[in-house]
Amino acid sequence: MIADIEELSSAEAIERVMEFMSTIPTENGWNAFQPLRLYEGFWTFPHFLESIILAQHRFKPKPGDIFLCSAPKSGTTWLKALSFAIVTRNLYDTSNSPLLTKGPHHCVPNMVGFEHKPDIRQPGIPLVPTHAPYHCLPKSVLGSDDIKVVYIYRDPKDAFVSMFRFAAKRRPKENEHISIEEAFELFCQGRSVFGPAWDHILGYWKASQERPEKVMFLKYEELMNDSELYVKKLAEFIGYPFSFEEEQGGVVKKLIDLCSFENLSNLDVNKTGKRHEEDDEATNKTFFRKGKVGDWQNHLTPEMANRLDNIVEQKLSGTGLSFELNNGSS
Repeated sequence: MIADIEELSSAEAIERVMEFMSTIPTENGWNAFQPLRLYEGFWTFPHFLESIILAQHRFKPKPGDIFLCSAPKSGTTWLKALSFAIVTRNLYDTSNSPLLTKGPHHCVPNMVGFEHKPDIRQPGIPLVPTHAPYHCLPKSVLGSDDIKVVYIYRDPKDAFVSMFRFAAKRRPKENEHISIEEAFELFCQGRSVFGPAWDHILGYWKASQERPEKVMFLKYEELMNDSELYVKKLAEFIGYPFSFEEEQGGVVKKLIDLCSFENLSNLDVNKTGKRHEEDDEATNKTFFRKGKVGDWQNHLTPEMANRLDNIVEQKLSGTGLSFELNNGSS
């Protein structure tokens, strides 16, 4: 039904996708913003899904494009900020970077809205962020050797807590409240935004093993623990390596400091600004909660944590991916 939408006009393609979306499974999910739709093995919101499907068939990449990929609340904002700072460091320094006056999500807009724009990239910025699973990236990207893909992932316990708190802030007042226990049950069943979480992680992990020159697999906790090492690896991978002179001059540390949670979260634009003017819930502040490793311990019981750890370990068993989960013992 949607296989031929690349041959249609934009208006016809959108209409075809909307018709298709009306036929696929729907459920309330966390009852936060919109009902969830099930597509090719994962759940997401309709406004995300429309863009993903259209981009799958109609996105035209440019040589040097860099896809920044993640499941929600897994380091997305940080990865955007770091990547933007890296690729624009010859245009701006840390005293006049757009990151000081615009949120990372304004500097690097998501693929949502692709159906209404001829080009979703910011002028001169080759960064394209998405939450789409690897197998749902644009076909033109999956088949290209010129496009880099960077994926950041995070301990699912912390990702779940962060998403639950984010959803609670975004939930329209007229929607029924859902408890953390109810949301956790759905998360463990794989029924969450862009879930199941383990499938999302595994898709990019397998791609990074099959095509390491194309897909970088980056762990949030490692980036947090040794930011300088992994920022240099990130810059090298995406084709913007730091020179010896830059490293000696402290450029890497300056970019890390610019993009740190402490710095970005305390900027006026990220305290009071909005992601979309018409959306009162989508304030920039909601994208800066804590950024801590292990904060799940303040929200999940030991039984909940053990259950999710066991599910993840079972799902990853035999894949070659060693997921060193934070069990709260340190």
